[in-house]
Amino acid sequence: MSAEPIVVGAEQPFENFEASARAVLTTLQARLPFGLWMVTRTDGNDWIVLQAVDRSYGVKLGDVLHWPDSFCVRMVRGEGPQVAPHSRIVGVYRDAPIAQQFPISAYIGVPLTLPNGELFGTLCAIDPQPQSPEIERELPMVKLQARLLATLLALEMQCRDVQHALDLTREEAQTDELTGLVNRRGWERIVAREEERCRRFGSPAGVISIDLDKLKEVNDNEGHAAGDELLRRTAEALRRALRGTDVAARIGGDEFAVLAVEVPEGGLTQLVDRVRAALDASGVSASVGQARRDPRIGLEAAFTLADSRMYEEKHARAGRRGR
Repeated sequence: MSAEPIVVGAEQPFENFEASARAVLTTLQARLPFGLWMVTRTDGNDWIVLQAVDRSYGVKLGDVLHWPDSFCVRMVRGEGPQVAPHSRIVGVYRDAPIAQQFPISAYIGVPLTLPNGELFGTLCAIDPQPQSPEIERELPMVKLQARLLATLLALEMQCRDVQHALDLTREEAQTDELTGLVNRRGWERIVAREEERCRRFGSPAGVISIDLDKLKEVNDNEGHAAGDELLRRTAEALRRALRGTDVAARIGGDEFAVLAVEVPEGGLTQLVDRVRAALDASGVSASVGQARRDPRIGLEAAFTLADSRMYEEKHARAGRRGR
């Protein structure tokens, strides 16, 4: 007797973390119909909404809230319970700034933790009305959903890191011949792919804009061979200063750019300090601007801001030399 064929349907694996998070939120909303269910990521003081099922608050994917104001930061610190059927009688939640921004009378929150113990974000819910104490019985189920999401997230982030390394390898064909750095076309492709990753995972990233101060002067006074050597010294200084995951590019005659991936709050400034020190040690005079990615506007806008800050520094340096 032949076996019955397997009917493939809803049991198909989810395409990615985004799809699984949406399915988890939809399932939780059907079981525990709160006004808002969210999957979030924390980045410094930013609390980024990666997925949301909203019936009451107008919160949507991509919104950025203030992490220190949240119930979740207090939950993660162990100051408040993971389930609060009547959150207004829990002092630490009643007094949280977010409770002044939104009508919140019930709360559920569970951390999303990576394998190294690092907090990624939270799986959480709020509602404008108090809920039955019976919802406390659902905490083990919510924790399991969070743990499964965190497991899938960790695996997908590992795949993302591998893909990022492969992207860099593929872009070797799009390098600047003189410096060996990524050229402008390669830079634009890498930035576009990193922006997609940032949107999916809420990943922090930053950009650095660098412009040499004296390339034309060197070319005019010492010859183009000396100018080429200055460009090569600049590239080598950047390689020494950057992390293995960062991308350096020569995007114009005397213009360089750096993409810093997964850079924490304060980390970009530290990276810029290393870049400045490496350039100084190599005898390279340059103006530098930086900007972190804002989840609301993306990496292209961040680079525009970094470029503007670089030119502000360049003009200030020119003014000081002119005195």
